[in-house]
Order: sequence, then structure tokens, then C-alpha cells
Amino acid sequence: MRYIRGFPSTMMDEVPLNTTMVIEHAAKNFGEQEVVSRSLGGSLHRYTYKDAYARIQKLACALEALGVEPGERVGVVSWNTHRFFELYFGIPGVGAVLLQMNLRLHPTELVYVGKHSRPRVIFVDASLLPLAEAIAPHIPAERYVIMADGDMPKTSLPNALSYEGLLDAQSASYDFPLIDEKSSYSACYTSGTTGNPKGVYYSHRSIILHTMAVCFATGLKPDDAFFQIVPMFHAQGWGAFFAAAMAGAKLVLPGRYTLEDPTPLIELMQQERVTLAAGAPAIFVPMWHALEKMQPRPSFSIRALCGATEPPLAMIRGLDEFGIEIVHAYGASETTPLVSINVIKPNLKATLSEDEQLDLKRSQGIPFFGVDIKLADENGNEVPEDGHSMGELLVRGPWVTQGYYNDPRTFDGFSGEAYTRYWRSGDGAVIDKNRYIKIVDRFKDVIKSGGEWISSVDLENHLVAHPKVKEACVVGVPHPKWEERPLALVVPKPEFKEAVSKEELLEHLANRFAKWQLPDEIVIVEELPKTSVGKLAKRTAREAYKRHYTER
Repeated sequence: MRYIRGFPSTMMDEVPLNTTMVIEHAAKNFGEQEVVSRSLGGSLHRYTYKDAYARIQKLACALEALGVEPGERVGVVSWNTHRFFELYFGIPGVGAVLLQMNLRLHPTELVYVGKHSRPRVIFVDASLLPLAEAIAPHIPAERYVIMADGDMPKTSLPNALSYEGLLDAQSASYDFPLIDEKSSYSACYTSGTTGNPKGVYYSHRSIILHTMAVCFATGLKPDDAFFQIVPMFHAQGWGAFFAAAMAGAKLVLPGRYTLEDPTPLIELMQQERVTLAAGAPAIFVPMWHALEKMQPRPSFSIRALCGATEPPLAMIRGLDEFGIEIVHAYGASETTPLVSINVIKPNLKATLSEDEQLDLKRSQGIPFFGVDIKLADENGNEVPEDGHSMGELLVRGPWVTQGYYNDPRTFDGFSGEAYTRYWRSGDGAVIDKNRYIKIVDRFKDVIKSGGEWISSVDLENHLVAHPKVKEACVVGVPHPKWEERPLALVVPKPEFKEAVSKEELLEHLANRFAKWQLPDEIVIVEELPKTSVGKLAKRTAREAYKRHYTER
């Protein structure tokens, strides 16, 4: 690919894209719009974008008073709250880097993140003090700031200060500097499936361009009420709250919640008249099950951006009955995260049946403007986009990272040089003639049996569609004749623990899959191995069952 310089423009190209532009725009043009934040006790904190901007200016003054310099990292250990929202603008607003400290990581991984990034100050939600106090002795942070309602709790954290006390002492006027748009605004560390977590440092430019793409793709507008279910402590919560502020939409932040009881989320959705949300199947599935038990049955009109894993067809159908439309999207920490979104093209609406369109909604969709994708085989050769040839998905674009911070693994995960560099996703995929991406499996998790590929993801999703199944994991394990064969681990719903048979599950799968694709064995288990971020730990499962077929 060539890079050339043409005739100079007359535009203000030297004006950098900065994150503060988003909150300044929201405060000036949609200053009356609400930001609603749920506390740990269930009460709601309500204020406006104008109010938030005043507090963000105070925060910027406070950060300078603490001696935070441009380029230094400032950690945040928090739930989705209005204070975390403020930190997302105040920290990068002074030229520092907001370090997202993922609460789902193991404490030893958080310690690694702290040592690797070296934050000078860490902001901690009061409910998370035990976690912060456990890792603090191993992290080189000079000071901690406690975010609490009411009096500041006692803590062993060094040089601890009160967030609200800090803000109260500052002026609500701050002259935000112009920052080189290629400077880091935030950092997120991947979950470390191949060793220690890897640091992705996002630029001001990348998040602004990403935010504009999200606004366009989701159709966010001022009369929307956006529900930030995705944790803001990882991959900037998909950047969707930035898009809400840019669009002037109402923003609803749920605070702390649990997957075991999504009722508070449902109640908040009803009360605040949510019209757009973002979350993963890990929360949407229990939400669907909770809705089914409610009387009277709630009714919504919500577009729900769904990512992290492919949404089960049964969940898509089930939530649709309550007025919640699942819109599947795909991405990763390395891509800010959004790469593609599922929209049904007009020509396909005219030619596909409703069931075919519904099935298509499970695909990862079409790339966002600015994102370039291709497929490559094990040797790096490009794979045709014919809908059935599988390759590893490679991605590049203005909000895709070109490496990891201070990490030798940078060169393991990328293909090409300079302007031609692609990020290797590790996902095995096919791309059809309409350019819909379908993730078949993690490239290393695809099952190769007798020379043919079998998708564990498709098998898992069809198993979960069975009315007696709660969770499923399918892995390829060594086989003496076929190289690998699928093995399914199934967790039944509690009420069906003694009433589900392997035979009926195989019969259910046989309605969709060829005989050679079916698992040779289905093992009923009480729980599935999970990673620190809640995804299936297939490597653990493969190791545990690696002799299941060879020793029989």
C-alpha cells in the first residue's frame, strides 16, 4: 500500500481530537439531559451533563493539585457510576492516562497490571476497598482516592483522600489544554489467556473516531435513554457511554449488579424508559429467564447491542417477545472494541424468510466504516470470502492497536508492517459474499476431525437452545482414529438436573448437524470452567478431558 502527500488543505487540521470535546459538547448543547447513576443500596443519583462537566472541571483541578503530570497513569477501581464517568473525562483532560483496572481479573493479574503500568494515583470505589487494600502493597501507587457517599471509610491504603472532599476544595472552572490526539487517553489490559495481561493504550484520536462510528451504527439520538450495562472497567465499556454523551442522549449507569439477580437492572430499564442498551449474553440470558417469571409481563422497546460471545438463537427469540431486539456486534480490547455490527441489508430483507433473517442475526455482521478485514490461513495466505472457507480474522483500522505497551508479544499478534499492519484476532471465521462475518471458533479451538472443521460455537449455541440446558461447552479432544472428536460438557437448568438425558440432547443436535459433526459423548456437569472475565476456559476443559476418548 502506498502513502502519498497531496496538496495542502485549508482546514483546521491542527486542531486535535480530544475526549474533552465530547463532554463540552454534551454540557453546552444538551446540558439539561440527565445522567442517572444507581448506588450500591439502590438509590439513584441524578444530575445533568452540565452538572457533570462542572464536577469534571473540579476533578481536573484536583488532579493537578495532586501533582499528576501529562502522560502519567491514573488507575480506577470502580463499578459503572457517575464518578467513573467523570474520571473518564477528567483524567485524560489533563493529559494523563486512565488505567482501567478490570475487576474480573485475578488479584495476581491486577498486581501485574499495576506493576507494568505504574499508576501514580488510584481511585477506588468504597465498596471495593478490600480488593484495593489487598493489592496495594504490591503496586507502586503513591496515593489513593476513595469514592464514597457520605463520610470516607477507614482504610489502610496509603495517603488516602476523599473524592468528594477533593472536589469540594476546587474551582468549577478549568481551562482544558489541547492535547496531541495521538497521546494515550486510556489503557486496558487484556485478560491474559496466553500469559500475563497485555496493555492496549488508546489514543484520543482513536476513541473519538470510534465514538462517532458507534453513534452512526446504533442510530443514537437525543431522545434515547442509553443503559450502560457493559462494565466501564474493561475496553471502556465498548465506548458506548461516550456515544451517549456525543449524541446528547440520556445516560443510565447501573452501578454494581450481579448475574445471579438481574431484577434491579430490569426495574431500572422500566423506570428510566431505556431505549438502547449494551451488554453480553452472560447478562442477557439471565435477564431473559427473569423476565419469563415476571407477572405481569414487562414490555419494552429496546435495541440491545450484544457482544463478547455469539448470542444464542433461543435468547434472541425470547427477548424479542418482551420488545428487546438483540443487535449483535463484534470486537476486542485491541479494537477499542467495535469491529462490526449486525444489520440486515435491504436486499436480504427482501429475499430471506423471517427465520433466515433471525439466523443471520447471530453472525458478527458487517465491518464499521474505516475498519478493514481479511482472512488468512495458518501460513498467512489470504482465504477467499465465499462463506465456507475458514481463516483467521485479521483487522486494521483507525481504532485498532498496532502493538502492546512494553511487551515482546507485540510482534506475535500482528501481521505486516507500518500502514499495512493487521491485528491477528485469533478468531477463526468465514466471510460470505455479502461481507457478513461469522466467527466459527477461536482459531485454536476449532475442532478438526478427519480433516473436516467442526464449529464448537455452533454446537454450544444449539445445545443452549434446548429447554433443559443452562450452559454448554464443546471442545475437541484427541481421538485414536479421527485426530479429534467433539466432546460436550452440559450444565442442566436446576429444575432438570435429574431429568435430562444425553440421548435427547444428541437427538436435539441431530436436527441441525450432520452425524459426523455430533459430539461422540455428552458429559453432564455441575459447572463449566471459566476464565477471569467469565468466558469458557476451553484450554482447561481440553486438558481435563484429553484422554476421554483415547483411554476408552
